[in-house]
Amino acid sequence: MIEVQHLTRRYGPTTAVDDVSFRVESGEVLGFLGPNGAGKTTTMRVLTGYMPASDGKAIVAGYDVSEHPLEAKRRTGYLPETPPLYPEMTVRDYLTFVARIKGVPRSERKTRVNAAMDRTRVMDMADRHCAKLSKGYKQRVGLAQALMHNPEVLILDEPTAGLDPKQIIETRKLITELGGDHTIILSTHILPEVSQTCQRIVIINKGRVVAVDTPENLMSRLGGSETLYIQIDASGSDATATLEAIPGITKVAPADVRGSLAGFEVSSEMGHDVRRELAAAVVGRGWGLLELRPLRMSLEEIFLHLTTEDTAAADTPEQTSMGAPPEPATLPEEATHG
Repeated sequence: MIEVQHLTRRYGPTTAVDDVSFRVESGEVLGFLGPNGAGKTTTMRVLTGYMPASDGKAIVAGYDVSEHPLEAKRRTGYLPETPPLYPEMTVRDYLTFVARIKGVPRSERKTRVNAAMDRTRVMDMADRHCAKLSKGYKQRVGLAQALMHNPEVLILDEPTAGLDPKQIIETRKLITELGGDHTIILSTHILPEVSQTCQRIVIINKGRVVAVDTPENLMSRLGGSETLYIQIDASGSDATATLEAIPGITKVAPADVRGSLAGFEVSSEMGHDVRRELAAAVVGRGWGLLELRPLRMSLEEIFLHLTTEDTAAADTPEQTSMGAPPEPATLPEEATHG
């Protein structure tokens, strides 16, 4: 439904987006992550036809955005970082205007406008001028205009910016509901939002893709080893040597000690599940096995790992991504355009 092929965008001598490739399947919700200045907004502007690519290709709903821009735009709903509102219009008048310019038939406009306002929880502001809306309401009206013509593709740039906690939960729920009926790219700085709403994520850093995968796969793969937390009651015994002697275990690190209780972080070879052996060793010594669970990198740790210059430059595509995005590299800072 969305295919980005070797996309590059330059601003003079500065390369903002460098050879970016990824694909979003029909009905999928894709999280698009990266630090400020990474190239997220520039990529989204190219996808929506707001600006041309310097090189490469972007295909939206089957149409190349450079060769068939109107057809691609007809099938795309876009919520930019700053919602495109007319301050002198009321919310209802603005959304009616949006419905008209997006080609909604006259007989359906009132129904579509009311449905969009109801779905984004702005009906109570229908007769208020856009200039007098709070930031959160402006954001929701912006989402309503993106949904107005029931597009196949939704491109949402920071859709929960400025919302209060209740509104954020409602918007996340709405995005989850929209997935399946719409193909969605969601750009956000709020990492829990990604794990709660997105099937896959793309992480971009300094204009280049450094990871494409599900959050679960990234959390399990980036550590380079399998790590477990085990808590035992060893009754004063030194359990470290016993755990280290189990085949496949590469490291045993004490995590916490509380009286007779001892916790350890146990690392094993990648793909080697040692839970049964650990449990058998502990029970065989007559110790109490109180806890045994996997440890994974959090999404925040993954994000920092892949976007910190020293670590990102050292990773390879096999370690950090699926498909064939380019190997991370140190590039010039992105231009201030996005």
